[in-house]
Amino acid sequence: MSTERAVGDVAGGWTPLAERLRPRRIEELVGQRHLLGEGRFLSGLIRQRALRSLILWGPPGTGKTTLARLYAEACGAVFRPLSAVTGGVKELRQAVDGARLEGVASGRATVVFIDEIHRFNRAQQDALLPHVESGAITLIGATTENPSFEVNGALLSRCRVLTLEALSDDDLGVLVDRALADDERGLGPTPPALAPEARAALVRESTGDARGALNTLEVAADLARAAAAPGTAGVISAATVAEALQKKTILYDKAGDSHYQSVSALIKSMRGSDPDAALFYLVKMLEAGEDPMFLLRRMVIFASEDIGNADPAALQVAMAAQQAFAFVGLPEGVLPLTQAVTYLATAPKSNAALMAYGRARKDVTAWGHLPVPQRLVNASTSMMKTMGYGRGYRYPHNFEGNYVPERYLPDRIRDHVYYEPSDQGYEQVIRERMSKWRDSSGSEG
Repeated sequence: MSTERAVGDVAGGWTPLAERLRPRRIEELVGQRHLLGEGRFLSGLIRQRALRSLILWGPPGTGKTTLARLYAEACGAVFRPLSAVTGGVKELRQAVDGARLEGVASGRATVVFIDEIHRFNRAQQDALLPHVESGAITLIGATTENPSFEVNGALLSRCRVLTLEALSDDDLGVLVDRALADDERGLGPTPPALAPEARAALVRESTGDARGALNTLEVAADLARAAAAPGTAGVISAATVAEALQKKTILYDKAGDSHYQSVSALIKSMRGSDPDAALFYLVKMLEAGEDPMFLLRRMVIFASEDIGNADPAALQVAMAAQQAFAFVGLPEGVLPLTQAVTYLATAPKSNAALMAYGRARKDVTAWGHLPVPQRLVNASTSMMKTMGYGRGYRYPHNFEGNYVPERYLPDRIRDHVYYEPSDQGYEQVIRERMSKWRDSSGSEG
């Protein structure tokens, strides 16, 4: 084994490839052209050397920390990252005051960078307000979670939220090629060869995460060197990349954006009658550890909200899936979930029940004080009979077809209509039946 120090080794430690390749100038940054392209928001601020408080929101590995640092440096500011998650408000204020005074001493503005700012509690976030509001510091926060949920409104209103996008395959390819070509900061002067199919697999499996791509590449390079013949650098094959990846962890936070985005996609896929997409999101959530009962509750709601009487069996299927899962558990319990989600996705759709409830609720809010018509009230005492309660009520079963034209709403809103069946599935039958009933009620006057 060679005694030569490997690329990335430093005295007393080792620097990962992703850290070594961090851009040193804004021009080296890959991706985020919607912010840094000609005439775009950040490029304009940098050209004017204008500092603004920002919240950078985006998935892991999109360059939030690097972008914050390069922006501060391009504007001539002192850049100070803070990590006060484990500290209280007092420690946070001391840290911010120290960073501000350092900027004053150097005659430069101060950018305080807080990674994962959503982890700060409300009191910590509030402690930043006077410093940001007075302009004593420029705050740049980074978060993987939706800031509208995780950052309090007062602080959010003083910052501009910028959304960072996952890197494209082309962007990741640029970074991979840069790591192979850079003798000093990359994989060294004699890196292993990267087979085209291995490069494609590495880019594909990194799903827009630059740090993940470079970390995987570095491990793959180590594996290739270990397997190489003496005197050669080795070859990174697709199998080497797969070995370096091991089992890919699904990026999913049951309390964060991934949770809400995935369940939204599941519901919209079922609503859009796409069983394949619905099944993809169902399996993604299950594999990531989502609570199956949460998914089943969403299916039960969906069965009424988006299908309703277009297919009355949909609610039965959803409830049966819930009962079946409770009975058998995992792993076999994924089968009734699969059956239910594909049934719901392919069932005829109607939101008539949802709309009917909304219309009725609006009337109840406005007219709920109206009395029940006297003819519909049971005359349970002789006095009530004398007063006319129940008089004029016609028992439907005494008439042909078990139906008699009648108005049951309070007289003031007797003609209001709430439930309007669609022309989908079984609701078409209901629609035709109700049309006949309403016609006969209208002719009755």
